[in-house]
Amino acid sequence: MCVSFMRKVLTVGVFDYFHYGHLKLFANARRHGEYLIVAIQHEDYILKYKPGCNLLYSTQQRIEMVSSLSIVDEVIIYSDVDTIVKNVDFDIFVVGEDQNHSGFLRAIDWCNKNGKEVRMLKRTQGISSTEIKDRLNWYI
Repeated sequence: MCVSFMRKVLTVGVFDYFHYGHLKLFANARRHGEYLIVAIQHEDYILKYKPGCNLLYSTQQRIEMVSSLSIVDEVIIYSDVDTIVKNVDFDIFVVGEDQNHSGFLRAIDWCNKNGKEVRMLKRTQGISSTEIKDRLNWYI
């Protein structure tokens, strides 16, 4: 009897100003497993900690965009990254190299202590949400 093991990959982010770098993150994350879960941060939480933040899309709109990608198997909502890792069934936590604030450090520490693999991916060169926002402001 052959039993297959499907590795579930989890990655998290805001994914507002959705761009090519996000798509590459998903594609690279998916290479580490057979099932990709993307957790999108809820707008209420973002605005609570960054009250001046100008979100382009609502939580529901970001869910709809990311869910439409064939490479993504499941989309969920989260508030705190160090909490979501404790509440989702996954095997590999994929983070971008720029995701290094204290919440991510706690999430990575929890993964390491609880048998979850952590994979750090390089950024896609030449593109970021901050650069896109800056360019848009330049044109205004």
